[in-house]
Amino acid sequence: MIHSVYSKSGVKLLALLFALVAQDGGNLPFGAWRRVSDSPIISPRGDGGESAGTFNPAVILRDGKIIMLYRAQDRSGTSRLGYAESADGVHFSRRSEPVLSPEKDYEKDGGVEDPRLVQFGDTYYLTYTGYNKKDAQLCLATSKDLIHWERKGVILPAYKGNWNVRWTKSGAIVPEKVAGKYWMYFLGTGADNTDQMGLASSTDLLHWTEATSVPVLPVRAGKFDSRVAEPGPAPIVTLKGIVLIYNGADDKLVYRTGVAVFDRNDPRKLISRTDVPIFGPEKEWEKVGQVPNVVFVEGMLRQAERYLFYYGGADTYIGVAEARAIP
Repeated sequence: MIHSVYSKSGVKLLALLFALVAQDGGNLPFGAWRRVSDSPIISPRGDGGESAGTFNPAVILRDGKIIMLYRAQDRSGTSRLGYAESADGVHFSRRSEPVLSPEKDYEKDGGVEDPRLVQFGDTYYLTYTGYNKKDAQLCLATSKDLIHWERKGVILPAYKGNWNVRWTKSGAIVPEKVAGKYWMYFLGTGADNTDQMGLASSTDLLHWTEATSVPVLPVRAGKFDSRVAEPGPAPIVTLKGIVLIYNGADDKLVYRTGVAVFDRNDPRKLISRTDVPIFGPEKEWEKVGQVPNVVFVEGMLRQAERYLFYYGGADTYIGVAEARAIP
């Protein structure tokens, strides 16, 4: 499961791979990751809304095409959500205008950031961060076509959590009901200034309440996720568990990718998590950018016999990795 960030040493790669397989007990539905492209698939362009960064994408299938919503940032630091589509998952055509721009007070100046997507019935649910250069809060919008969005407002306000005492971000909604409820993993900031993962539940996908009094995925001292443990895309629900890709950062704020597995019948119960990252910054464009040394996975989908994983590189570019799907 370890990416070629470790491939300079075949012995080290195999040792880490065997350790990961043993640790996860065959719970993961995908194999080892590899980059589909050595260069970014989407990069900043022009002098306008996409001039500073295009990164942190969400993806979903619609009418046989892969639709991507991504964070597009201008040089003043304001973010909007861009829209792109692809037939092969690598070559994307972009709309000239964003599909979501800051309008509300909780979005002004900072913008709308870091989307995640999930579909229930004929409705798409978009969680995103509303940032006004003072506070960041987890927000929700819905759509029937992925272009026209109806805001539902802040769903987990900052400073009002059970244990998360500051900002809220990064809502990864479980794509099916569990125990009669909808569930969402999210990021909150604890009193010790670490960013850890919480869990919320809902009966209607619109109104959310924290489901625990402590983080469900805490940070771990001395590991790749010692400073941040942040949800990635919507989880994969399997017979063996709820598989959640997450973004971990160490004390130097190097971002790498981990995987956590939660109980299939109780999203609060952690079964296993990776002790070593499965993916990390290796290419120059993942190491150098607005924020150095970052791979940040926010988009994932299955295409035939493979999974595709879309990520931001150095808060500037978008890349894609793939892994074989395991039955």
